[in-house]
Amino acid sequence: MHLSLGRNQFLVKEQVGMLKASNNYDVFDPQTGQKVLECREPNLGIFSKIFRFTDYKRMTPFNIEIRTPEGGKVLSVKRGISLLFSKVEVLDENDIVVGYFNQKLFSIGGKFDVLNAQGTSICTLKGKWTSWDFRFVKGNAELAHVSKKWAGVGKELFTTADNYMLSISNAVGSTDSARVLIVAAVMCIDMVLKE
Repeated sequence: MHLSLGRNQFLVKEQVGMLKASNNYDVFDPQTGQKVLECREPNLGIFSKIFRFTDYKRMTPFNIEIRTPEGGKVLSVKRGISLLFSKVEVLDENDIVVGYFNQKLFSIGGKFDVLNAQGTSICTLKGKWTSWDFRFVKGNAELAHVSKKWAGVGKELFTTADNYMLSISNAVGSTDSARVLIVAAVMCIDMVLKE
C-alpha cells in the first residue's frame, strides 16, 4: 500500500470544464490544503467520450489512475462496459488486483460491495437517495464516510458542490489494505452510482 493512503481525511475536488468527458479529481489534505493525490482518466477512447454526453454515460468503461502530484502511481480503478450493474476492478501501484466492487442491482441511493482480491467482502458502500452521503460499513461499524459537508481549512478553500470529504475511521489502521479499496471506491462513486 502506498504511504499517501495512510491519512484519515481526504478532500476531493472535481476538476470541472466545458464539454469534459473524463473524470479528473485533485485530492488534498484538508488540514494543510496541500495536494496529496491526482486522479485522472488519461486513456479515454473516442467512443467512450461520445457516449459520456448521452444517457448511456453510466454504461461507459473507465480506467482511472490515482497518482501522487509527482507522478508516482498509487492505484488504478477499471471497469469495462456496464449493462445492468458494475463490476469494478482495483489495482495497486504494481498493477496487482487488490479488490473489486460489485454494484447492487436494486438499491435506493446506491450500494455496492467492496471485496478483496479473493472475493471476500471487506465492507459495503451505502448511499442515501436524498443526498450525496455515503458510508462504508461492516456490520454495525462505520469504516469511512463520504459527504459534501465538512469543516476546517478545506471549507474555506473549496466551496462548490463538486467537492467532498472522505473521512476514514481510526479503527481502520494506517496500513490496512481496506484503505486502498475505500479510496478507490470514492474515486468512482460518480461513475458507478450518481451519473
